[in-house]
Amino acid sequence: MSLLNKNSERYEKMDLIKRFDGRGKLVANIIFFTRILRDAGISIGLTQIIDCLKSVTLIGLSVREDFYWALFSCLIKNRNDKELFDQAFYIFWKDPKILEKFGSLTLTNLANNEFPNLDDKAMSRRLKEALYASHGAEPRTEEKPEVELDASLTWSAVEELNKKDFEKMSANEIDLAIKEIRQLKLPIPELTSRRFKFSHNGKYVDMKQTMRSSFRSSFDLLPLMKRDKVKNKPPLVALCDISGSMESYSRMLLHFLHAVTNDRDRVHTFLFGTRLTNVTHYLKYKDVDEALEKVGAVASDWAGGTKIGQSLLDFNKIWSRRVLSQGALVILITDGLDRDEGSGLSGAIRRLHMSCRHLLWLNPLLRYDQFEPKSIGIRTMLPHVDDFRSIHNIDSIKDLSAVLGRSSNYNDR
Repeated sequence: MSLLNKNSERYEKMDLIKRFDGRGKLVANIIFFTRILRDAGISIGLTQIIDCLKSVTLIGLSVREDFYWALFSCLIKNRNDKELFDQAFYIFWKDPKILEKFGSLTLTNLANNEFPNLDDKAMSRRLKEALYASHGAEPRTEEKPEVELDASLTWSAVEELNKKDFEKMSANEIDLAIKEIRQLKLPIPELTSRRFKFSHNGKYVDMKQTMRSSFRSSFDLLPLMKRDKVKNKPPLVALCDISGSMESYSRMLLHFLHAVTNDRDRVHTFLFGTRLTNVTHYLKYKDVDEALEKVGAVASDWAGGTKIGQSLLDFNKIWSRRVLSQGALVILITDGLDRDEGSGLSGAIRRLHMSCRHLLWLNPLLRYDQFEPKSIGIRTMLPHVDDFRSIHNIDSIKDLSAVLGRSSNYNDR
């Protein structure tokens, strides 16, 4: 059934209010609805709630579609939150049984066993957790074997997990590794810009502002106005190989890239196998399961062949000028095994290197002590990268964060 069905029934004002909580407390129900959205991860401020109440007062409650758009226009500012809002609106305002339960919740607490049986398939995990968490209840989920890191594990056991290759991990170890990876950060140092900003403790004297302030001052002493250079966070661009030989590693690294994307601004992620796919928009979803599901649906060449040269050519032609600006850091994640035997790769990697401030290549093949760059693709790309590192376990990701955190490894180029 469509959420905004034009043929939906029209509500009389008093009838609709009585369906909320039986006492006509429309304001309390709207506030409770916004609280659920906030618990689900949607950013909603006090001003938005006030605007929402004013809008509902102006339009009335006779038409359901108008009521929906009044709430949506006031509460939702990010288009990524529309699907979550639609689910919450449908559950909270449409189902009569749930309306009765939620209406009573505005006045009294609901026992765990009295919570309505919601359709788990139609409801986002974030929304489900927010609904149950609001009342101290635990969401009902299918019983699955829980994977927990035993507090009694010795330091050597944790170290063994951190050093274990992603490709050799069991299902339980992968779950533990994902939890660990999602806690990691990528501290990229800020870059000094050519622009200036006002600063009381600045290193430079702003003569223009000093002269202006002197005209407004009657003192004999001339107050010196200071300024300092602006520091910006550089863009981060990740190009990840999703071919068959990289499948085990790319799946784990996507969890890391999702955490980084939601931790900082200006992060762009591209996947490539036989073609280039921009998945930046989908990794901005806060729900990791929903984000990776969208990515899997868009990347149709998953676990296939690899055309590194053609993919980099497409990136340089379509995306380079859009995302490689202001000292961008590019992370290239691939094993360098190209199906086209390096066709067009030399010129593409050279231009990519010249377009960014720092090009970092992460290759899981470096986990072997006797690694030698024998393939054509690896030999072609090696002269054009600033750093060449392994990426095959948790420790290698931690080392990556430590290396990028040192300004000397990134700012000196």
